[in-house]
Amino acid sequence: MSTRTEQFTVEQSRPDVRLDTFLREKFPATSRGTMQRLIEQGHIRINGKTVKPTHAPRAGETIEIFFPEPKSALALPEQIPLEILFEDKSLLVVNKPAGLVVHPAAGHEEHTLVNALLHHCKGSLSGIGGVARPGIVHRLDKETSGCLVVAKNDETHLALSKQFAERTVKKFYDALVIGLPARDAGEIHAAIARHPTHRKRMAVHDDDNGRAAHTSWRVLEKLHHAAHVEAEIHTGRTHQIRVHLLHLGHPLLGDETYGAKQNKKFAELTGYAAPRVLLHAHKLSFLHPRTEKLVKFEAPLPKDFKQALQALRVKNGKKAA
Repeated sequence: MSTRTEQFTVEQSRPDVRLDTFLREKFPATSRGTMQRLIEQGHIRINGKTVKPTHAPRAGETIEIFFPEPKSALALPEQIPLEILFEDKSLLVVNKPAGLVVHPAAGHEEHTLVNALLHHCKGSLSGIGGVARPGIVHRLDKETSGCLVVAKNDETHLALSKQFAERTVKKFYDALVIGLPARDAGEIHAAIARHPTHRKRMAVHDDDNGRAAHTSWRVLEKLHHAAHVEAEIHTGRTHQIRVHLLHLGHPLLGDETYGAKQNKKFAELTGYAAPRVLLHAHKLSFLHPRTEKLVKFEAPLPKDFKQALQALRVKNGKKAA
């Protein structure tokens, strides 16, 4: 049996797009990897026939998707402390600490946010994310702290995913960057795709090879050879802020992936070495799927972020707070 079936007709041929990518765009709540598995398992058919993930959609084709019932969660509940900023019957917003992986993956099968959520919610999480990502609508990198919303049921998950896809969710981050930007604020429109040689990294590409990405930024405070920056992301690409600020010429403090050389020089110059990537999801706002009212959440700056600010203010000749 399946929880639901979706069927639609392709309106326009997409010769340059794979079927799994095409379906990921149409159903943003479901990952491309999940779409690939559904295709390979025969749960996605075109004109009644199974196809490969590389199939290019053609106008007039009827696509039928069978979403199987979620299996029992592979992740096990773990009693991991959570800082809950908000919770009701539909969703919860947590302040994720730095160092906590969001969902199980190779090398991180346990001690994740999902394990903590399974314990806290006693299994009451949406199943759309699959067995590895129950309730997970969006994610933060392991070293990134701050606001993250979790769906408790499929209806909420779909509604929130739609808002993320339509870019109506507001997401503001605090970041500490190396160097002082020449301007106090700006916009970055630069497409992002996988790095051509470093597969664990992303990079700025031209519009034909990358996915459109847009970041707004402004300097909150000038520090000792560094700056406290607020960044708003209007798209949700992997490592977007880290890649865009590197593209601007100012990699994040503590980012060994995108600024190892700059961080080494910064530590030699200032005597300060960041304990992690200093990026914090400070503010999050969206329309509550049940009440349809705008809700806003803020996660206070964590201790290590405040300590970094204090250290760089002192070196900048300012009195520590």
